[in-house]
Amino acid sequence: MTIEINAVIRKAQGTGASRRLRNAGRVPGVVYGSGDVSVIDMDHNDMFHKLKGEAIHASILTLDIEGKKESVLLRDFVMHPFRQQIQHMDFQRVDQKKKMHIKVPLHFINEDVAPGVKLGGGKVSHVLHDLDIACLPKNLPAFIEVDLSTLELGHSVHVADLKMPSGVEVAAHGTHTGEAVVAVVQVPRGMVEAETGTSEEVSEDTAASEDTAASEADKEEKK
Repeated sequence: MTIEINAVIRKAQGTGASRRLRNAGRVPGVVYGSGDVSVIDMDHNDMFHKLKGEAIHASILTLDIEGKKESVLLRDFVMHPFRQQIQHMDFQRVDQKKKMHIKVPLHFINEDVAPGVKLGGGKVSHVLHDLDIACLPKNLPAFIEVDLSTLELGHSVHVADLKMPSGVEVAAHGTHTGEAVVAVVQVPRGMVEAETGTSEEVSEDTAASEDTAASEADKEEKK
């Protein structure tokens, strides 16, 4: 699915001009890349609706600026601190021949049939929700799938365990990237506390029995 955004060239610039645009229901933005910067504005309601979807954040978008269409990525956007209002948006032009770095969401599957959940009573904890990747624009995936069907209780899935789509690689940010934990099946806290409580009760009962036995032995010796 191609996401298309309609924009117009922004004539007036500056803080005051941007404020007037927002008051008029428009969103100021910029497009950069290929040695050129364009200042634009877009319909706020349209962009606010589009930002709610996952796809716009990790897809190549078609930006239509007064009839001229360009392939871009959404690189950043700023929201008002307490209003449901977009303050500004940044887009980057896409070079089809160059690898790009972008975050894509992780989609977890088969969580309910993981042995650690189904048989062990554990709960899956999602440590990462997206992943930095590098690829050519034509190979950009909408998401990376994380299969949890074999995850045992107390075990983890690491970045190195993920099956990457063709032409896609993890963007290296250090020597331990592959060791980063993506998800883990843990024993629920309540279960741990219950087991701990039972162990303490058993220990107390054992100690009480030992004290009683010692007391009886003392009485026998005094006789």
